[in-house]
Amino acid sequence: MTHLLTNLETDWKSILEDIFNNNLENTENLTKHINLDKETTNIYPPENMIFNSFSHFNFSDLKVIIMGQDPYHQPGQAMGLSFSVPKNIKIPPSLRNIFKELKSNFSNNNELEHGDLTYIANQGVLLLNRTLTVIQSKPNSHKKYWKFFTDALLKYIIEKSKNKIFLLWGNDAKSIKTGFIKQNIDYSSHHFLESAHPSPLSANKGGWYGCGHFKKTNELLLNMNIEEIKWFL
Repeated sequence: MTHLLTNLETDWKSILEDIFNNNLENTENLTKHINLDKETTNIYPPENMIFNSFSHFNFSDLKVIIMGQDPYHQPGQAMGLSFSVPKNIKIPPSLRNIFKELKSNFSNNNELEHGDLTYIANQGVLLLNRTLTVIQSKPNSHKKYWKFFTDALLKYIIEKSKNKIFLLWGNDAKSIKTGFIKQNIDYSSHHFLESAHPSPLSANKGGWYGCGHFKKTNELLLNMNIEEIKWFL
């Protein structure tokens, strides 16, 4: 798995390498299952985009973590950034709902023409999925193989930095805090904004629309004298 980090030019490279090297048995298991699945089916995102979320800024420039579940599992959608799709791909329902809430936060009527969130990632926003790969048409198919990695990564962020803003949407993302509590990890120096998931199934039941996370994030950043996120192109 570490060979996929070769071209990563940010200082996340050494952080991720250490996680893999300190968990060799789990890393080997992850690599084995991905390679086996590749023989019979499609795996998303493409190999060169699996660690895309770490390629846009250095660890010291991290401001916000937006947690997703796992990559989109249909052809051409996944690009290694949670909730993001390439410019030529139809905007998925969850991302459409994100855009609706985003526009309401800032009273902006401009249409967001595509779902590529790279411009947000470039500003120190880690668009991280709990699982970094998926089998075509099988959501969460690699979840158990990646758990050690994202658990270790989130622990690193909590312990090696302060005042990061975590946006936790839905029960899967919210369980991150539960995990910290179980591991006796002190997360009190960070900020957590929680809401329902933006997918239509949960957003339409309440708890997503009106959460105000994008505006609240910028308010927190400004209070810390950190440049706010430009959520619109």
